[in-house]
Amino acid sequence: MKTRIQELRKKNKLSQDELASIVGVTRQTITSLEGEKYTASLVLAYKISKYFGLSIEEVFDFSEVEGINDGSI
Repeated sequence: MKTRIQELRKKNKLSQDELASIVGVTRQTITSLEGEKYTASLVLAYKISKYFGLSIEEVFDFSEVEGINDGSI
């Protein structure tokens, strides 16, 4: 899943370690989210979005998630 985490983190001059500490995960989790190798849980997505003052949809791109845009959900 595509995210704006790296863009937002850099804009706010945060390292991966700093953001990880703020939201209670490891740096590896932030790396995996930024590299689109991991999908955040709802709780983690909420924490990250809330930290940046944005909605979950403003941080995470759901356009490629199966069922989201085809009307089946």
